[in-house]
Amino acid sequence: MNVDMRRAKRFVRRGLGAVRRVLQGAASAGYLRWRRSIQVRVVTSTLFISAIVVAILGAFLMQQVSSALMDGKVKAARLQLDDGLAQVQRDLGNSTGDGSRLNSTIDRLKARSGPSGLYEVYIRDTTEQYFDGYTTNELRQESVPKRLREELKNAPAGSRAYTYGKLSYVGDRSNERGLIVGGKTGQFELYYLFPLTQEQQTLTNVSRSLAGVGIVLVLLLAAIASLVTRQVVIPVRLAAQGAQRLAAGRLEERMRVRGEDDLARLARSFNDMAANLQEKIGELEDLSQVQRQFVSDVSHELRTPLTTIRIAADMLYENRDGFADPSVGRSAELLQSQLERFESLLADLLEISRHDAGAATLDAESLDMRDLVLRVVGDIQGLAERKGSKVILQLPGEPCMAEVDRRRVERILRNLLVNAVEHGDGEDIVVSVGADRDAVAVAVRDHGVGLKPGEGQMVFDRFWRADPARARTTGGTGLGLSISREDAQLHGGWLQAWGEPGAGSQFRLSLPRVAGAELRGSPLPLVPPGAGDARPLFAELEAGE
Repeated sequence: MNVDMRRAKRFVRRGLGAVRRVLQGAASAGYLRWRRSIQVRVVTSTLFISAIVVAILGAFLMQQVSSALMDGKVKAARLQLDDGLAQVQRDLGNSTGDGSRLNSTIDRLKARSGPSGLYEVYIRDTTEQYFDGYTTNELRQESVPKRLREELKNAPAGSRAYTYGKLSYVGDRSNERGLIVGGKTGQFELYYLFPLTQEQQTLTNVSRSLAGVGIVLVLLLAAIASLVTRQVVIPVRLAAQGAQRLAAGRLEERMRVRGEDDLARLARSFNDMAANLQEKIGELEDLSQVQRQFVSDVSHELRTPLTTIRIAADMLYENRDGFADPSVGRSAELLQSQLERFESLLADLLEISRHDAGAATLDAESLDMRDLVLRVVGDIQGLAERKGSKVILQLPGEPCMAEVDRRRVERILRNLLVNAVEHGDGEDIVVSVGADRDAVAVAVRDHGVGLKPGEGQMVFDRFWRADPARARTTGGTGLGLSISREDAQLHGGWLQAWGEPGAGSQFRLSLPRVAGAELRGSPLPLVPPGAGDARPLFAELEAGE
């Protein structure tokens, strides 16, 4: 028995939980719909306000109808009472109450149907010692309220009074609300008791009619509000959809113009804006195309004279010790170094032009990021030693495999390490490698000049320099970090920077383990441990941003 009860309780709880979840889902969906739709809000507000107005008007009308109906009933009852008092005066006069005469008078009064409809009659002789009287056979004497009898008992002859109360009947007939009117003539009190069944039924019918009419009126008002709002909302929705498609790059998007009203002017203004925007963007695309083509053409064209100059410079550099004037040998060395920098600049310009043109491709293969880091650190070890910096490696014991383009990742790491050596002021450079289930990361930390507030957003701009007066001692072209950012985005990864003046900076490269996968996080922190409460300056540049 207990097991069955527990099962039943669990079943009930599950059922209640399912119902609650359904109701919560419906409420959440309705609230979301209400927030996002002007039409729904207008219709809802119209329903609420019109329901309140209709309810107030309905209550007022019911009060007026009830008052008019009851006033008519009281007026008719008083007329009936006046006729009855006259009849009692004629039949009984001032004679002492005789039961047979009273009963016959009651029968004659009951037999007469006045303008107020059916009623019951009660007569009392005030000269009797006890407070009782004679009624029709169906009505109990306690149906006449005591307060009304007390009021007429001490009142002079000819007085009239009325009140409302419950009519109590003999037998199985249920009590009902009624109007009781009474009057005094001579030694007799006469009471008419009118059931209000018909009036209550009339008021019930009227209230139902008003409720039905009110509901229909509210729904009609909601339908009208929905129709009117729809005429305004639909063009606005079309404008919003057009703006979204325009923002998505569909510059040919236009709105249909209908009529000459405000919405038509909105559509024409939107179309004019879209046309102007399309024209300006076309001009910018043409200009950008011309610029990219110019950079590419210039870079290619410079290759031929640069090759000739390189041959001559190599000959001068190889024979620099044989020149009688030492300054000529020094000039040959300077020429050689600047030609190398010029060649690097041309190579970077060609790479940038390929990225701009969307022609850059990814040659991905599965590699261990630790091997790439060791190889790049080995390449710049001599430069770091000349600058007085020491490269500290923090590599995990497990392989950090990822599908990457070896050439591009090595170029990113080389640019980051050279940049750290350039701005590290001879301090130690820390290179960290981390990996998790979905991503790998490499962080390069220096303890040099750092980044000022706002510079973290500009560090990847082309040809940007934190200090224009600071000379490039490592032969950089000013495009290294820009190309590194493009290479990171080509992998679907991030290249981010943190820095604080005087506390150094850290650059973090984060790449997905699988080429083309979405990168959701990085296994290494952007702000290095022990950086204090420094506020990071982020330059978070994700693929597709």
